[in-house]
Formats: sequence, C-alpha cells, structure tokens
Amino acid sequence: MKKIGLIGVGMMGHGIAANLLKHGHPLAILDHPGNQPIDDLKAAGAVTHGSASALAKEADVVILCVTGTPQVEAVLLGDDGVLQGLRPGAVVIDCSTAIPSSTERLADAVAKAGGRFLDAPMTRTPKEAAEGRLNLLVGGDGALFDECRPILASFAENITHAGAVGAGHRMKLLHNYVSLGSVALLAEAAACAERSGIDPNVLVDVLTKGGGGGIALERLKPYLISHDPSGLRFSLANALKDLGYYVAMAEDNGSARKIADGVRQTFERGAQEAPAQALVPELVSLLAKGGAAS
Repeated sequence: MKKIGLIGVGMMGHGIAANLLKHGHPLAILDHPGNQPIDDLKAAGAVTHGSASALAKEADVVILCVTGTPQVEAVLLGDDGVLQGLRPGAVVIDCSTAIPSSTERLADAVAKAGGRFLDAPMTRTPKEAAEGRLNLLVGGDGALFDECRPILASFAENITHAGAVGAGHRMKLLHNYVSLGSVALLAEAAACAERSGIDPNVLVDVLTKGGGGGIALERLKPYLISHDPSGLRFSLANALKDLGYYVAMAEDNGSARKIADGVRQTFERGAQEAPAQALVPELVSLLAKGGAAS
C-alpha cells in the first residue's frame, strides 16, 4: 500500500480519509483548524503533520481536498508547502474544485519539482463521501490514471478519465454549472409558486410527473415541503465560488455565458443576504421574500 497524505479534512475530505483507512492505506493528514473532528481517524490509524512539506516528505501520494484555487496554490507553492517536501516520483491528486488554467500551471510546477499530477474533482455529497461512493472526474496522463485508480476506487464509485490535465476540473465546472443552474431555476419557480399561493406539495407532485423532475428537484424537495435544507448540504458561498470559476472558464475560451451570468448573480445576491453558512436550498426562501430578486 502506498503512503497517502491528505490535506483538507472537511465534510468531503473526512469521508475520503475514513475510506482510505478502511481499505488499509497508511494515511497522514495535515493538522488544520478547518478540519472536521479527526479523533475517529486517528483511532483508525491516521497520523498528523503540522506542515504540508512535512506531510509530503512521508507520502507517495498527496491528495488535496481544499476549498478552491487560492487554497490549492497556497498549499502547493507556499512556504512549507507540498512542493518543499515532495518526494521524487510522488503523485499529487487535486480533488478540489479549481480554475483549470491554474491547474495546468500547478501541474507544470509539480513536474518541475519531480512529481506527477492528476486533477480529480468530486461530485455528489458528504453522504456519498462517507459511504465511499463519490464520483471522480480525472484529468491527467492515462498511464498515471491507471496507476492511481485503485487508490481512487477506495473512496469513489464512478471514476471517469476526462482527458489531459485540467480536463477533470473543466468537467467539474460544467457539471456544477448545470446542477446549480437547475437548482436556481427550480428555486426561482418555487419562490414564485409560494408568492402565488401554490401548495408546495402540488408543485413538487406536478414537476415530478413532468419535465421538471430529476435529481435537482429531489435534492430541493425536503426544503420545499418542510424547510429541511439537508437534501443539498452545499453552502451558497461555495456555490457562488464554483459558478464564478465556471464563468471565468467560459470567458477564457470565449464561450457564451449569459445564462451563467444570471445564475451567478442570483447566487451572489443570495450569498450576500443569507447567513454565512446558509445552504443552497435556502435560496428558495430568500427569493420568496423578495431577496435576490432584482
């Protein structure tokens, strides 16, 4: 078993860590105040390091699961960062959501430091992370993908090789744009329904039986029926970040983005008006009371 170092033990990273340990991988994690509680991981055999460079010195594979591009760049390139301790031939796997142009630059930096790189962003939720059933969208060399697939399979159910370095992050942004765009459309419709006096049970029933059915509706359904946001445990702030990355990618390659701009603006206003940790389903209530409407 290869020695694995994990940086970023948030809601998704905790599930990844638990499943790596479950499959017998020696695991070290970066001690960080943003981590979820890790006592259970330590009890299962995980060790901790105080710096990314110290962690990298002991790892054959370093997995990143941090918030976004600024954090990925900092943890790789910063003082005491991963590249300061990366072992020759070691692999960096970035499971974060990031801007593809930055991903390509970072892959070059990893190669110059003697390492190898895959971008492998995730879809699905913390529930599937805990169950070892994530979806991974992987960019990078095909032979390296094949080499690392057994490690990825310890915490993922569906693993897609999307293409060269950066293709994983591009596909993740495309996925999240379609997913969050669908949620925004449904949230706006649900808010209009509420202000129009339509029973939410009727709305959900009609949409489910018609063209409005699908995963986005199923994730919003608990909130529409009983104001339970747990069906989509993804913050408005993170949604706004991902949509900003998508718009940046579309701008970089000259793609149409008028709809994306509108979706991003809706989430931007929602994030401004909601509490800091508000989840995406709460956008429905913000829109229904007139917030984020103009």
